[in-house]
Amino acid sequence: MKKNVLISGGAGFIGSHLTALLLAKGFSVSILSRTKKKNKKDVFYYKWNVKSLFIDEECVVRADYIIHLAGENIAEKRWTAKRKEAIIESREQSTLLLYSAIKKNNKKLDAFISASAIGFYGAVNGEEICTENDAPANDFLGYACQKWEDSTNFIENLNIRTVKIRTGLVLGKNDGFLIKLIPLFKYRLGSALGNGKQYMPWIHVDDLCAIYLHALTNTEMSGPYNAAINDNMTNKGFSQILAGLFGYKIWLPNVPALLLKLALGEMSKIVLTGRRVSSDKIEQTGFEFRYTKLDEALKDCLTK
Repeated sequence: MKKNVLISGGAGFIGSHLTALLLAKGFSVSILSRTKKKNKKDVFYYKWNVKSLFIDEECVVRADYIIHLAGENIAEKRWTAKRKEAIIESREQSTLLLYSAIKKNNKKLDAFISASAIGFYGAVNGEEICTENDAPANDFLGYACQKWEDSTNFIENLNIRTVKIRTGLVLGKNDGFLIKLIPLFKYRLGSALGNGKQYMPWIHVDDLCAIYLHALTNTEMSGPYNAAINDNMTNKGFSQILAGLFGYKIWLPNVPALLLKLALGEMSKIVLTGRRVSSDKIEQTGFEFRYTKLDEALKDCLTK
């Protein structure tokens, strides 16, 4: 009988790629959705509603593993006080809803894998290389990621192997971080942001999905792991490479930081700051990145 992986956020950008990979590797997949959908071969849909604390507990009963991707998009809207609260609650409450179903049904999962983000290390420009041993930053991004990760402790306390994947900027075809950039660069309107010196730890979506698969099958893995390429790429360098793939050199001046702050408010920290992160820990488990050079990753993402 096929092992079943339950994915929250399975219909999203990363979730859809991950589902395809898991099916190809011989797993069956269950997907949590706010609306009930028709099941397909080896793909089962279950309804949940985090706000009303409802979950079809059969999804947990069926599962051998859970991969938890669900949460409000941190870059979708300005960070008002209400929006910040929604970002944190969507991560905490969804995790606790899964926890309650696991505990109620006394479910012994093989592993619980949770998404997190390199925002754990904060929205601060710095030269130091952040590792999984570093403390969370004392800002909104650090706090949100810490609360996100802390909510998985309840599941870990049930003696379930728990892994946290701290993800960088995800590159993929027609989605992810690139979806807003490609139209600008395609029409030769792209440029660096702010001073352009902020680091941009990135990862191709195929490598990210491969890390989740690796975390499922490697029983020695537990705790946090950075999922980003450590190549010291800056925003200026990223912008130059992307422009080059469209056949031109950047001719526009950098977008002023003040303009981004006026347009995005506090959320501008996402694009104006960046930290270097180490990938040593995940690589020491035997994982090998397929895409380690940005130009090759971007070429793949731009191929139709």
